[in-house]
Amino acid sequence: MLSVKVSPKFQVVIPKEIRDSLQLLPGQRMQVVQYENRIEFIPERDIGELEGFLKGIDTSFTREEDRL
Repeated sequence: MLSVKVSPKFQVVIPKEIRDSLQLLPGQRMQVVQYENRIEFIPERDIGELEGFLKGIDTSFTREEDRL
């Protein structure tokens, strides 16, 4: 587990190991969520990055008789 220090301006630096792993970029926006007793940062992604992420998913299924 890595630790960071909160600056007097309440800023933190995300360690390089994590930035590289998540492919974060300078200026990238993050969602900040308070969950129980912790803070979570969730990187916002460009909608274009989602293109094709469901490729190959099986969309066939059998409907129930009363749902036709």
